[in-house]
Amino acid sequence: MYNLILASKSKVRKEILNKNNIDCKVEPSNVDEDFVKNGLLNEGASPEIISKNLAELKANKVSQKKNEEMVLGADSVIDLEGELISKPENRDEAMKILKKLNGKKHNLISSVCISINGSMVWNYTDKASLTMKEMSDDQLREYLSKITDEALYAYNVYQIEGVGRSLFSKIEGDENTIMGLPIGKIKEYISSK
Repeated sequence: MYNLILASKSKVRKEILNKNNIDCKVEPSNVDEDFVKNGLLNEGASPEIISKNLAELKANKVSQKKNEEMVLGADSVIDLEGELISKPENRDEAMKILKKLNGKKHNLISSVCISINGSMVWNYTDKASLTMKEMSDDQLREYLSKITDEALYAYNVYQIEGVGRSLFSKIEGDENTIMGLPIGKIKEYISSK
């Protein structure tokens, strides 16, 4: 059993840690993700760099206030042919995102960072590829009608461990990465400490 502070209010990330016998306290970083993303996009940063920087920023911010404690920051982004797709603000936006992803392959990038005393000591970025089925607008609307608001805004437009799996014809990569936490590499790092 390890002690860790999770710099995120993601219930799924906390569940993944708990299932893997990693005890954690939750302290959201409250980083303004959109502000950071927009600044990095304006500088021409890749989706991988944006994901890594956000994970690091979240971990560093919380760990500045924690003496000698390990703080885990995490971030996930969707990369559709070089375009960064962010979480929807409402159901209309969710529909637009699903239409963009419809019938196409995209990458889901998840980055994690562990910081101690306000500085990153370890980080890892993983990528999974998902190919969405070709679906009609009616099928997309029907899918959205099955998703709660909480799930929609927390997991982007699909929840792979739930009804979202039905959207895809092909999923390549670690399911934990898709859910936002490549737990294997985290366990490797913390068990070496």
